[in-house]
Amino acid sequence: MADLNDILATQRAAFMDELPVTAATRKDRLSRAIAMIDANGERFCDALSEDFGHRSREQSMITDIAASITPLKHARSHVDKWMRDERRPVLFPLGLLGAKGRIEYQPKGVVGVISPWNFPVNLVMGPLAGIFAAGNRAMVKTSEFTPTVAALFEEVAPQFFDDSELAFVSGGPEVGKAFASLPFDHLIFTGATGIAKHILHAAADNLVPVTLELGGKSPVILGKGADVAKATERVAMGKMLNAGQICLAPDYMLVREDQEAAAVEGLKSAASAMYPTLLANPDYTAIISDRHHQRLSDWIDDARGKGAEVITVNPANEDFGGSNSRKMPLTIVRGATDDMTLMQEEIFGPILPVRTYAGIDHAIGEVNRRDRPLALYYFGPDGDERRRVLDRTISGGVTLDDVVFHVSQEELPFGGIGPSGMGSYHGHDGFRTFSHARSVFQQSKLDVAKLGGLKPPYGPTTKKAIARLMK
Repeated sequence: MADLNDILATQRAAFMDELPVTAATRKDRLSRAIAMIDANGERFCDALSEDFGHRSREQSMITDIAASITPLKHARSHVDKWMRDERRPVLFPLGLLGAKGRIEYQPKGVVGVISPWNFPVNLVMGPLAGIFAAGNRAMVKTSEFTPTVAALFEEVAPQFFDDSELAFVSGGPEVGKAFASLPFDHLIFTGATGIAKHILHAAADNLVPVTLELGGKSPVILGKGADVAKATERVAMGKMLNAGQICLAPDYMLVREDQEAAAVEGLKSAASAMYPTLLANPDYTAIISDRHHQRLSDWIDDARGKGAEVITVNPANEDFGGSNSRKMPLTIVRGATDDMTLMQEEIFGPILPVRTYAGIDHAIGEVNRRDRPLALYYFGPDGDERRRVLDRTISGGVTLDDVVFHVSQEELPFGGIGPSGMGSYHGHDGFRTFSHARSVFQQSKLDVAKLGGLKPPYGPTTKKAIARLMK
C-alpha cells in the first residue's frame, strides 16, 4: 500500500492543477461511482455476507447497493443547480450605488472518509455523492471488521478511478489513527462516539474541519391514540433490520402504562410474522463478530440479573445456544432500569427495552435526561402532543409514525447533535458540507470610501456616517 502522505500529496496536487472543477467533471465522477457499484453489486453482497457470517442478500441490495446509487444519481441530477452562485444583498446604500455580493461554492480539496462496518458500502458511497458533487477528491479508510468488502473496494475502484481521484486504504487501529491525523481539507467519520473523540483530537492538530455521524440511544414514544399494532410492526421492522446494527435503530421504547402489554404483544406478533424462523432464514442478518455477540448476550444477562423480564421472540423454538451461528433473536426487555447496561449504552443489536410513562411530559423527561440522540420517533395522531414532543426535545432528526425513514430522504440533512454527531450531509446539505462558501463582494465604481466618510482626512461627513451607523 502506498504511503498515506504520498496519496494525499498526489490528490492535492491533482486537485490544484484541475481548478476550477467543472460540472461535467463532477458528473463524470458521480457516473463512474454509480457504474462501480452497479457493476459489482452482487459481488459486494457476497462480500457483505462473508464478513457478517450471514447477511440478507435482499437487505444488502436495498441498504447498501440501491441506497448507494440513489444519492449518487440525485447528486448528478442536481449538481448544476447546486453549483450556481448565490446572490446576497449588500448593506444600504451600497446596493443602490452599484455594489454587489454573492457566494461562490468552491470545492475544499481532498476529503477523508472513515467508514464503519455496519453499512460498509452505503456509508462510503453516500458521503462520496456530496464529496464528488462539490468537486473534491477523496481518500477512504474502510473498516477492519469488514475486510472482504474492503478488499473488494481496493480491487474494483482502480477500474473506475485513478488514485489521484479516489483511493481506498484498509487496516486496523494504527492505520486508522494515522489516517485521522492527515491534514485533509475535510474529514467525515461515521462510527462510535468514543472513537469520535480520538478522531477529533487527531484532526485538531491540523485544524481539519470534521463531520461526525455517530449514534446514541434513539427513543420511540408511543403517543396518545397511536395504532399499537401498526406502530409495533414498524418498530420491529426497524429494530430487526441488519439485526439492529444501525445507528438509527430504535434503542428503547416508551409506552403508556396501559399500553405496555399490547405493545409487547404487538412486537412479538410482528417479529414472528416477518421472521417465523431465524437460524436458517436468509432474510435475517447475523451479528458482525463473536465479540459483539458476546457483548449483547452479557447485557441481556445483566438486565435479567437486575430484575428485568426478558422476552425472547423465538417463534420456531430454535436452539440458538447449540448453533455456531451468530444470529440473535429479538429480545424484549420489560422493566429495564437505569442501572442496567443496556439503558446506559447504545445497544446496536436486536434488544429492545420497553419502559412505561405516566404522561407525555414524563416521556419527554426520560428523553431529555439522556444525551441528545441521533433520532427520535413518535407515533400518534394527537397534533398537540406531537408538537409538544417536537418542541420539548432535541435530536439529530425525527421520523413521525415510523422509524429510520428520514435517513432515506436525500433533501433532508442527516446528522446528529452533541454526542450523536456534528454537522450533516445528504443532498444539497452534503454539497454544502463539502464545499467552501466563499464570499465575493464587488465594489461600486464610485468612491464609496470618500462618500461614506471613511477616507482621511476625517470631517463632517465622517461624523454623519458614524451617527448613521450608531442609530
